[in-house]
Amino acid sequence: MTRPAAPPPPSLGPAPPHAVQVVDGASAGTGAHVRSLAEGLVARGLRVTVCAPPAAEAAYGFESVGARFVPLPGRIEAEAAAALRHVCADADLVHAHGVRASLPALTALALSGRGRVPFVVSWHRRGHASGARAHWRRFVERRVARGATVVLAATTDLVDRARRAGARDARLAPVVLPGRVRRPGAGAGAGVGAEADQRPAEEEERRHHESRAAVGAADRPLVFSVGRLDVHHGYGTLLTAARAWRGLDPQPLLAIAGEGPQRGELQRRVDHEELPVRLLGRREDAFELLAGADVAVLTARWEGRSLLAEEALHSGVPLVATSVGGVPELVGDGAVLVPYGDADALASGVTGLLADPVKRERLAAEGRARASEWPTEEATVAQVLSVYDELTA
Repeated sequence: MTRPAAPPPPSLGPAPPHAVQVVDGASAGTGAHVRSLAEGLVARGLRVTVCAPPAAEAAYGFESVGARFVPLPGRIEAEAAAALRHVCADADLVHAHGVRASLPALTALALSGRGRVPFVVSWHRRGHASGARAHWRRFVERRVARGATVVLAATTDLVDRARRAGARDARLAPVVLPGRVRRPGAGAGAGVGAEADQRPAEEEERRHHESRAAVGAADRPLVFSVGRLDVHHGYGTLLTAARAWRGLDPQPLLAIAGEGPQRGELQRRVDHEELPVRLLGRREDAFELLAGADVAVLTARWEGRSLLAEEALHSGVPLVATSVGGVPELVGDGAVLVPYGDADALASGVTGLLADPVKRERLAAEGRARASEWPTEEATVAQVLSVYDELTA
Protein backbone atom coordinates (compact mmCIF):
# COMPACT_ATOMS: atom_id res chain seq x y z
CA MET A 1 0.00 0.00 0.00
CA THR A 2 1.44 3.24 -1.09
CA ARG A 3 1.48 5.93 1.55
CA PRO A 4 0.31 9.36 0.48
CA ALA A 5 3.08 11.83 -0.04
CA ALA A 6 3.81 14.06 2.95
CA PRO A 7 2.55 17.61 2.52
CA PRO A 8 5.26 20.09 1.68
CA PRO A 9 6.52 22.20 4.60
CA PRO A 10 4.81 25.55 4.90
CA SER A 11 6.58 28.36 3.13
CA LEU A 12 8.33 30.71 5.48
CA GLY A 13 8.31 33.49 2.92
CA PRO A 14 11.29 35.65 2.05
CA ALA A 15 13.81 36.33 4.77
CA PRO A 16 13.55 39.80 6.30
CA PRO A 17 16.05 42.36 4.98
CA HIS A 18 19.39 42.17 6.76
CA ALA A 19 20.96 45.50 7.77
CA VAL A 20 24.49 45.37 9.20
CA GLN A 21 25.50 48.26 11.47
CA VAL A 22 29.24 48.85 11.97
CA VAL A 23 30.33 50.99 14.94
CA ASP A 24 33.81 52.03 16.01
CA GLY A 25 32.77 52.46 19.64
CA ALA A 26 34.55 55.79 20.03
CA SER A 27 31.56 57.86 21.11
CA ALA A 28 28.87 57.29 23.72
CA GLY A 29 26.49 59.33 21.57
CA THR A 30 27.09 57.11 18.53
CA GLY A 31 26.54 53.96 20.59
CA ALA A 32 23.27 55.27 22.01
CA HIS A 33 22.10 56.29 18.54
CA VAL A 34 22.88 52.89 17.00
CA ARG A 35 21.07 51.11 19.83
CA SER A 36 18.01 53.31 19.25
CA LEU A 37 18.25 52.77 15.49
CA ALA A 38 18.60 49.00 15.88
CA GLU A 39 15.55 48.87 18.13
CA GLY A 40 13.48 50.84 15.63
CA LEU A 41 14.60 48.77 12.64
CA VAL A 42 13.91 45.47 14.41
CA ALA A 43 10.45 46.71 15.34
CA ARG A 44 9.83 47.42 11.66
CA GLY A 45 10.72 43.87 10.63
CA LEU A 46 14.39 44.12 9.68
CA ARG A 47 17.09 41.70 10.77
CA VAL A 48 19.85 43.77 12.35
CA THR A 49 23.44 42.81 13.14
CA VAL A 50 25.59 45.26 15.09
CA CYS A 51 29.37 44.88 14.72
CA ALA A 52 31.39 46.81 17.31
CA PRO A 53 34.26 46.42 19.79
CA PRO A 54 33.60 43.68 22.38
CA ALA A 55 32.81 46.07 25.25
CA ALA A 56 30.03 47.76 23.29
CA GLU A 57 27.42 45.09 23.99
CA ALA A 58 27.79 45.45 27.76
CA ALA A 59 27.70 49.22 27.41
CA TYR A 60 24.66 49.55 25.13
CA GLY A 61 22.74 46.27 25.15
CA PHE A 62 22.14 45.84 21.41
CA GLU A 63 20.93 42.27 21.85
CA SER A 64 18.34 43.42 24.40
CA VAL A 65 16.52 45.28 21.61
CA GLY A 66 16.51 42.31 19.24
CA ALA A 67 19.73 42.83 17.28
CA ARG A 68 22.49 40.26 16.85
CA PHE A 69 25.83 41.43 18.20
CA VAL A 70 29.17 40.47 16.64
CA PRO A 71 32.35 41.70 18.39
CA LEU A 72 35.03 43.13 16.12
CA PRO A 73 38.51 41.90 17.06
CA GLY A 74 41.28 44.28 17.99
CA ARG A 75 42.02 47.66 16.45
CA ILE A 76 43.70 46.35 13.28
CA GLU A 77 41.72 47.10 10.12
CA ALA A 78 42.56 43.77 8.47
CA GLU A 79 41.24 41.78 11.45
CA ALA A 80 38.02 43.81 11.58
CA ALA A 81 37.57 43.51 7.81
CA ALA A 82 37.97 39.70 8.00
CA ALA A 83 35.24 39.47 10.64
CA LEU A 84 32.97 41.82 8.72
CA ARG A 85 33.45 39.87 5.48
CA HIS A 86 31.71 36.88 7.04
CA VAL A 87 28.92 38.96 8.63
CA CYS A 88 28.21 40.87 5.41
CA ALA A 89 27.94 37.72 3.28
CA ASP A 90 24.13 37.91 3.29
CA ALA A 91 23.68 41.61 4.06
CA ASP A 92 21.14 43.56 2.03
CA LEU A 93 22.70 46.82 3.22
CA VAL A 94 25.70 47.86 5.30
CA HIS A 95 25.61 51.02 7.42
CA ALA A 96 28.85 52.26 9.03
CA HIS A 97 28.86 54.93 11.71
CA GLY A 98 31.95 57.12 11.57
CA VAL A 99 34.99 57.21 9.34
CA ARG A 100 36.98 54.69 11.38
CA ALA A 101 34.20 52.13 11.19
CA SER A 102 33.73 52.72 7.47
CA LEU A 103 37.20 51.70 6.31
CA PRO A 104 37.09 48.01 7.37
CA ALA A 105 33.48 47.80 6.16
CA LEU A 106 34.52 49.00 2.69
CA THR A 107 37.40 46.53 2.66
CA ALA A 108 35.12 43.67 3.71
CA LEU A 109 32.62 44.41 0.94
CA ALA A 110 35.41 44.57 -1.64
CA LEU A 111 36.98 41.28 -0.48
CA SER A 112 33.64 39.50 -0.46
CA GLY A 113 32.85 40.56 -4.01
CA ARG A 114 29.73 42.32 -2.77
CA GLY A 115 30.69 45.81 -3.82
CA ARG A 116 27.20 46.42 -5.19
CA VAL A 117 25.59 46.08 -1.75
CA PRO A 118 24.33 49.54 -0.71
CA PHE A 119 26.81 51.14 1.67
CA VAL A 120 25.54 53.93 3.93
CA VAL A 121 27.92 56.01 6.04
CA SER A 122 26.85 58.26 8.92
CA TRP A 123 29.19 61.11 9.83
CA HIS A 124 28.33 62.18 13.37
CA ARG A 125 31.37 64.32 14.07
CA ARG A 126 34.56 65.71 12.58
CA GLY A 127 37.93 64.25 13.47
CA HIS A 128 40.83 66.38 14.68
CA ALA A 129 44.41 65.62 13.75
CA SER A 130 47.62 67.41 12.82
CA GLY A 131 50.71 66.70 10.77
CA ALA A 132 50.92 63.30 9.11
CA ARG A 133 47.78 62.14 10.91
CA ALA A 134 45.81 64.99 9.34
CA HIS A 135 46.94 63.91 5.85
CA TRP A 136 45.95 60.30 6.62
CA ARG A 137 42.59 61.46 7.96
CA ARG A 138 41.83 63.40 4.79
CA PHE A 139 42.83 60.39 2.66
CA VAL A 140 40.51 58.10 4.63
CA GLU A 141 37.65 60.61 4.45
CA ARG A 142 38.01 60.81 0.67
CA ARG A 143 38.07 57.03 0.31
CA VAL A 144 35.02 56.60 2.54
CA ALA A 145 33.05 59.46 0.97
CA ARG A 146 33.68 58.17 -2.55
CA GLY A 147 32.96 54.57 -1.61
CA ALA A 148 29.63 55.30 0.07
CA THR A 149 26.35 54.98 -1.75
CA VAL A 150 24.93 57.66 0.57
CA VAL A 151 26.57 59.76 3.30
CA LEU A 152 24.19 60.82 6.08
CA ALA A 153 25.73 63.80 7.89
CA ALA A 154 24.55 65.10 11.25
CA THR A 155 25.22 68.77 10.46
CA THR A 156 25.24 71.05 7.43
CA ASP A 157 28.98 71.61 7.60
CA LEU A 158 29.55 67.83 7.60
CA VAL A 159 27.36 67.56 4.49
CA ASP A 160 29.60 70.14 2.82
CA ARG A 161 32.72 68.34 4.02
CA ALA A 162 31.50 65.02 2.60
CA ARG A 163 30.74 66.64 -0.75
CA ARG A 164 34.18 68.24 -0.89
CA ALA A 165 35.65 64.80 -0.17
CA GLY A 166 33.88 63.40 -3.23
CA ALA A 167 30.62 61.95 -1.90
CA ARG A 168 28.19 61.09 -4.71
CA ASP A 169 25.17 61.62 -2.46
CA ALA A 170 25.45 63.47 0.88
CA ARG A 171 22.34 64.33 2.88
CA LEU A 172 21.56 66.12 6.11
CA ALA A 173 20.34 63.63 8.72
CA PRO A 174 20.18 65.26 12.16
CA VAL A 175 20.48 62.72 14.94
CA VAL A 176 18.83 63.58 18.23
CA LEU A 177 19.75 61.03 20.83
CA PRO A 178 17.19 59.05 22.81
CA GLY A 179 14.98 61.04 25.18
CA ARG A 180 16.96 59.62 28.05
CA VAL A 181 20.56 59.22 26.96
CA ARG A 182 22.02 56.43 29.03
CA ARG A 183 23.90 53.19 28.78
CA PRO A 184 22.20 50.06 30.07
CA GLY A 185 23.42 49.39 33.60
CA ALA A 186 24.86 52.87 34.03
CA GLY A 187 22.39 53.73 36.74
CA ALA A 188 19.42 56.03 36.90
CA GLY A 189 21.55 59.10 36.71
CA ALA A 190 23.14 58.62 33.34
CA GLY A 191 20.95 61.10 31.51
CA VAL A 192 18.19 63.63 31.78
CA GLY A 193 16.61 64.46 28.43
CA ALA A 194 12.97 65.10 27.63
CA GLU A 195 11.70 63.01 30.55
CA ALA A 196 12.75 65.82 32.85
CA ASP A 197 9.78 67.84 31.59
CA GLN A 198 7.41 65.17 32.91
CA ARG A 199 8.60 65.14 36.53
CA PRO A 200 6.63 66.93 39.27
CA ALA A 201 8.00 70.31 40.30
CA GLU A 202 8.73 69.06 43.83
CA GLU A 203 10.91 66.25 42.53
CA GLU A 204 12.73 68.62 40.19
CA GLU A 205 13.45 70.95 43.12
CA ARG A 206 14.75 68.09 45.24
CA ARG A 207 17.00 66.82 42.45
CA HIS A 208 18.25 70.35 41.85
CA HIS A 209 19.43 70.74 45.46
CA GLU A 210 20.86 67.23 45.64
CA SER A 211 22.88 67.78 42.45
CA ARG A 212 24.31 71.03 43.76
CA ALA A 213 25.19 69.53 47.13
CA ALA A 214 26.92 66.59 45.40
CA VAL A 215 29.56 68.91 43.91
CA GLY A 216 29.85 71.31 46.85
CA ALA A 217 27.72 74.13 45.47
CA ALA A 218 24.78 74.07 47.91
CA ASP A 219 25.07 77.79 48.73
CA ARG A 220 26.72 79.20 45.62
CA PRO A 221 25.98 79.41 41.89
CA LEU A 222 27.01 76.37 39.86
CA VAL A 223 28.54 76.53 36.38
CA PHE A 224 28.79 73.06 34.83
CA SER A 225 30.45 71.38 31.87
CA VAL A 226 30.87 67.78 30.67
CA GLY A 227 33.49 66.51 28.26
CA ARG A 228 36.84 64.87 27.68
CA LEU A 229 39.74 66.82 29.17
CA ASP A 230 41.69 67.42 25.97
CA VAL A 231 42.72 70.36 23.81
CA HIS A 232 39.69 69.93 21.56
CA HIS A 233 37.23 70.75 24.36
CA GLY A 234 38.74 74.13 25.21
CA TYR A 235 38.92 73.82 28.99
CA GLY A 236 42.06 75.94 29.17
CA THR A 237 40.00 78.85 27.86
CA LEU A 238 37.25 78.03 30.36
CA LEU A 239 39.70 78.17 33.28
CA THR A 240 40.89 81.54 32.06
CA ALA A 241 37.28 82.73 31.93
CA ALA A 242 36.75 81.45 35.50
CA ARG A 243 39.14 84.12 36.77
CA ALA A 244 36.44 86.67 36.01
CA TRP A 245 34.07 85.36 38.67
CA ARG A 246 36.58 84.85 41.50
CA GLY A 247 35.53 88.19 42.98
CA LEU A 248 31.77 87.60 42.84
CA ASP A 249 29.86 87.12 46.08
CA PRO A 250 28.86 84.37 46.46
CA GLN A 251 31.67 82.98 44.36
CA PRO A 252 30.37 80.62 41.61
CA LEU A 253 31.80 77.14 41.36
CA LEU A 254 32.81 75.71 37.99
CA ALA A 255 32.46 71.90 38.00
CA ILE A 256 33.74 69.86 35.05
CA ALA A 257 32.86 66.18 34.67
CA GLY A 258 35.21 64.15 32.50
CA GLU A 259 38.67 62.66 32.19
CA GLY A 260 41.45 63.02 29.66
CA PRO A 261 45.09 63.78 28.96
CA GLN A 262 44.88 67.39 30.18
CA ARG A 263 43.71 66.44 33.68
CA GLY A 264 47.07 67.07 35.36
CA GLU A 265 47.74 70.33 33.52
CA LEU A 266 44.28 71.72 34.31
CA GLN A 267 44.48 70.71 37.98
CA ARG A 268 47.85 72.45 38.33
CA ARG A 269 46.32 75.64 36.97
CA VAL A 270 43.37 75.37 39.35
CA ASP A 271 45.73 75.00 42.31
CA HIS A 272 48.29 77.60 41.23
CA GLU A 273 45.74 80.28 40.28
CA GLU A 274 43.34 79.43 43.12
CA LEU A 275 40.46 79.10 40.70
CA PRO A 276 36.93 78.25 41.90
CA VAL A 277 36.96 75.02 39.88
CA ARG A 278 36.42 71.33 40.68
CA LEU A 279 37.48 68.62 38.26
CA LEU A 280 35.06 65.82 39.04
CA GLY A 281 36.61 63.10 36.91
CA ARG A 282 34.51 60.57 35.07
CA ARG A 283 30.94 60.61 36.39
CA GLU A 284 28.16 58.27 35.30
CA ASP A 285 25.72 60.74 36.87
CA ALA A 286 27.10 63.72 34.93
CA PHE A 287 23.79 64.75 33.41
CA GLU A 288 21.96 64.43 36.71
CA LEU A 289 24.50 66.91 38.09
CA LEU A 290 23.88 69.15 35.08
CA ALA A 291 20.25 69.46 36.15
CA GLY A 292 21.39 71.36 39.26
CA ALA A 293 23.45 73.95 37.38
CA ASP A 294 22.64 77.63 37.02
CA VAL A 295 24.58 77.76 33.73
CA ALA A 296 25.98 75.04 31.45
CA VAL A 297 29.07 75.73 29.34
CA LEU A 298 30.22 74.15 26.07
CA THR A 299 33.68 75.33 25.00
CA ALA A 300 34.69 72.84 22.28
CA ARG A 301 36.57 73.70 19.08
CA TRP A 302 33.97 71.77 17.06
CA GLU A 303 30.77 69.90 17.88
CA GLY A 304 28.03 68.36 15.77
CA ARG A 305 24.91 67.40 17.69
CA SER A 306 26.44 68.09 21.10
CA LEU A 307 25.11 65.80 23.82
CA LEU A 308 25.79 68.46 26.46
CA ALA A 309 23.85 71.05 24.47
CA GLU A 310 20.93 68.67 23.92
CA GLU A 311 20.72 67.76 27.60
CA ALA A 312 21.01 71.39 28.75
CA LEU A 313 18.22 72.63 26.48
CA HIS A 314 15.95 69.67 27.27
CA SER A 315 16.48 70.26 30.99
CA GLY A 316 16.00 74.03 30.92
CA VAL A 317 19.57 74.82 31.97
CA PRO A 318 20.80 78.09 30.37
CA LEU A 319 23.69 77.34 28.01
CA VAL A 320 26.73 79.34 26.91
CA ALA A 321 28.36 77.62 23.94
CA THR A 322 31.00 78.18 21.30
CA SER A 323 29.57 79.06 17.89
CA VAL A 324 31.16 76.15 16.03
CA GLY A 325 30.16 73.27 13.78
CA GLY A 326 26.55 72.23 14.18
CA VAL A 327 25.97 74.07 17.47
CA PRO A 328 24.26 77.20 16.03
CA GLU A 329 21.79 75.17 13.94
CA LEU A 330 21.16 72.88 16.93
CA VAL A 331 20.42 75.53 19.58
CA GLY A 332 19.03 78.44 17.53
CA ASP A 333 18.10 81.22 19.97
CA GLY A 334 18.14 78.78 22.89
CA ALA A 335 21.71 79.53 24.00
CA VAL A 336 24.28 82.32 24.29
CA LEU A 337 26.86 81.77 21.54
CA VAL A 338 30.46 82.99 21.79
CA PRO A 339 33.54 82.63 19.54
CA TYR A 340 35.79 79.64 20.16
CA GLY A 341 38.87 80.46 22.24
CA ASP A 342 37.59 83.88 23.41
CA ALA A 343 37.90 83.79 27.21
CA ASP A 344 36.55 87.32 27.65
CA ALA A 345 33.39 86.59 25.65
CA LEU A 346 32.93 83.32 27.51
CA ALA A 347 33.32 84.99 30.91
CA SER A 348 30.93 87.77 29.91
CA GLY A 349 28.32 85.29 28.73
CA VAL A 350 28.45 83.32 31.98
CA THR A 351 28.57 86.28 34.39
CA GLY A 352 25.80 88.04 32.45
CA LEU A 353 23.50 85.06 32.98
CA LEU A 354 24.47 84.62 36.63
CA ALA A 355 23.62 88.27 37.30
CA ASP A 356 20.24 88.15 35.55
CA PRO A 357 17.77 85.48 36.77
CA VAL A 358 15.07 86.81 34.43
CA LYS A 359 17.37 86.28 31.44
CA ARG A 360 18.19 82.79 32.69
CA GLU A 361 14.50 81.91 32.90
CA ARG A 362 13.85 83.31 29.42
CA LEU A 363 16.80 81.42 27.93
CA ALA A 364 15.71 78.20 29.66
CA ALA A 365 12.24 78.56 28.13
CA GLU A 366 13.67 79.29 24.69
CA GLY A 367 15.95 76.27 25.02
CA ARG A 368 13.06 73.94 25.87
CA ALA A 369 11.07 75.35 22.96
CA ARG A 370 14.00 74.74 20.62
CA ALA A 371 14.43 71.19 21.90
CA SER A 372 10.76 70.48 21.21
CA GLU A 373 11.43 71.18 17.52
CA TRP A 374 14.16 68.57 17.18
CA PRO A 375 13.29 65.33 15.39
CA THR A 376 12.18 62.47 17.61
CA GLU A 377 13.75 59.03 17.79
CA GLU A 378 10.88 57.77 15.63
CA ALA A 379 11.55 60.43 13.00
CA THR A 380 15.26 59.58 12.99
CA VAL A 381 14.55 55.88 12.44
CA ALA A 382 11.95 56.69 9.77
CA GLN A 383 14.44 58.83 7.82
CA VAL A 384 17.09 56.10 7.88
CA LEU A 385 14.56 53.44 6.90
CA SER A 386 13.39 55.55 3.96
CA VAL A 387 17.00 55.67 2.73
CA TYR A 388 17.27 51.89 3.13
CA ASP A 389 14.04 51.38 1.18
CA GLU A 390 15.27 53.68 -1.58
CA LEU A 391 18.59 51.86 -1.92
CA THR A 392 17.24 48.31 -1.78
CA ALA A 393 14.13 48.77 -3.92
